Amino acid sequence: MEYNELVERFEMGEEFQFYYKNDSYWISQNEEEYFLTRERDSFSQSFESARELFANGKIADKTILELWDNIVI
Repeated sequence: MEYNELVERFEMGEEFQFYYKNDSYWISQNEEEYFLTRERDSFSQSFESARELFANGKIADKTILELWDNIVI
């Protein structure tokens, strides 16, 4: 999957699990917020939009796009 496809599908309501450095993460949403969550300890970041999640959500101080080549979906 390409990064742009992930963003588009997430904006349409799909949720995704992915792995970065042996940690599992989820990008998910409810009716009011969008979340980037590390499964191991349930550490979660919340955002008002999908675009904000992809622009400001951080893993190891980097965005999903910056880490994309090291992410496994």
